[in-house]
Amino acid sequence: MSFTDMFVPCVILLILFYGILTKTDIFEVFVEGAAQGLKTTADILPALICLMTCIGMFKAAGGIDLLGSLVKPVTDIFGFPSEAASLIFIRPLSGSGALAFYEDIIAQYGPDSFIGRVASTMMGSSETTFYTLAVYFGAVRIKNTRYALLPALSADLTCWIAAAAAVRLMF
Repeated sequence: MSFTDMFVPCVILLILFYGILTKTDIFEVFVEGAAQGLKTTADILPALICLMTCIGMFKAAGGIDLLGSLVKPVTDIFGFPSEAASLIFIRPLSGSGALAFYEDIIAQYGPDSFIGRVASTMMGSSETTFYTLAVYFGAVRIKNTRYALLPALSADLTCWIAAAAAVRLMF
């Protein structure tokens, strides 16, 4: 049995022992945390439903394919495979949507192809930016995101360019 197999049970035991040492009602605290989790879920659910509906409509209307063809000249400059350009637009919006596009890329080009490796690196190094902002800002009821979106999208852009560069350097 490896360390990673034992990590979660050890953390749970550590929490239990800490609760016993500090004479905390562990069950009461757990139930209170679960209730707060359900309240947070109820608070952010409308924003998530709206986000998922908009993504589905945009994808079904062919917007992702249109955007991919429009940015092809730019992606070619950076050595980014245009076949993975759909991930550029869907990844910041939806993790499950990006996973569907990713699975299509892997099925069509293979995991050991340049395109497959770039797509894999993108999936591992970028974030579902709009989803994350909606969830976290919705959870604490922040309506004005101010300057959060631009740096987050800049980080995504950096990840995509670096993904192509890293795969080109490593393989």
